[in-house]
Amino acid sequence: MDDQLNLGENNLPLAGVRVLELGNFIAAPFAARIFGDFGAEVIKIERPDGGDELRDWRKARGETSMLFRTIARNKKSVELDLRSELGARAIKEIIRTTDVLIENFRPGTLEKWGLGPEVLSEINPELVIVRISGYGQTGPYKDRAGFGSSAESFAGLRYITGEPDRPAGRAAASLGDTVAGLYGVIGALMLMLNKAKGGSNQEQNVVDVALYEGVFSLLESLVPDYDAYGMVRERTGGRLPGVVPTGSYTCQDGLEVVIGGNSNSVFTRLMRAVGREDLASDQSFLTTEARGSREAELNGAIEAFTGYLPLPQVLDALDAAGVPAAPVYDAASIAQDEHYLARGMIETHEVKVDQKPELIRFPGVVPRIPGHQGEVKWVGPDLGEHTEEVLKDLAGFDEGQIRAMGNKAVK
Repeated sequence: MDDQLNLGENNLPLAGVRVLELGNFIAAPFAARIFGDFGAEVIKIERPDGGDELRDWRKARGETSMLFRTIARNKKSVELDLRSELGARAIKEIIRTTDVLIENFRPGTLEKWGLGPEVLSEINPELVIVRISGYGQTGPYKDRAGFGSSAESFAGLRYITGEPDRPAGRAAASLGDTVAGLYGVIGALMLMLNKAKGGSNQEQNVVDVALYEGVFSLLESLVPDYDAYGMVRERTGGRLPGVVPTGSYTCQDGLEVVIGGNSNSVFTRLMRAVGREDLASDQSFLTTEARGSREAELNGAIEAFTGYLPLPQVLDALDAAGVPAAPVYDAASIAQDEHYLARGMIETHEVKVDQKPELIRFPGVVPRIPGHQGEVKWVGPDLGEHTEEVLKDLAGFDEGQIRAMGNKAVK
């Protein structure tokens, strides 16, 4: 990257930045995707004979999953065996002109391949290295294997998720991985900004992200509440202890609405909207403690209202009253919602499924930056699609060397 930040081509904030992704599954690939969305050139290294295992996740048909197509968008796929001499050599050559390296192997893996931070930083002292692992690069558990699931459990999230009379639940998405990816991006951008502002250059510019720490950072006052009040948070289903009234409520048509009425002013408006002026005007409810002590009564008042009307009418009434509320959407509802469409959060791209092109809807780019908005130039590539291009242009390999590596994607 140039010494000064610049917007580059098409005003994309990260144009001119080169990112090398050595990740697998979700955490590092999710981080690299954000760079690619905003103009960075992202080179994704995939192992020969199968590539990133995410290619097979939730794959109902075809050769490549829509999950991979989503997370690997805007990336170049290079098939490379990092354990081989030629593979390691290629990485060292590419690193010379790379700004950010992102990896999510178990600590010590890169070092075992001769590609640790000491080696890579000597080749390119300006390189920012983002290392994402289950438990971080230090500490007694650093060598343990770690996935998002174990991170969410170790961090305390799984313990407080689900119904109180059932085993620990989970969100049906890889939150531990994606949160770690976000922290990885934040850390990398901070080091890049420090450099652009003329900050001191350390021997190594390493961002150390532990999956569990990203999740733990989201759990607010979980431990402080334990110390201060002796409170151990338990599973409470769709409601939060002391945050009343809030939760999911069933409407007359069987559809669900989530309502948040847990601030004093909103609570008053909500009670009026559900026809309970007596509760709205009761000054004793203007504390979180009082509302929490009568949670069942307040939820009963709301349920009587939602159970009498279909979802659209419930939403209209709450919107008119200025009460935060939203339908509980499934994928089909999201894909056709006018607000999603107006904000560009649903994009249609042509993708080959079962060897035949189809129009598939994908999520848009977040965040929105007017005048510098990121874009999806292409969805996740085929395995090794850019191997020859990258190895020739950036690693300086000739056709004989590339063919010697045995990559099936190379002609």
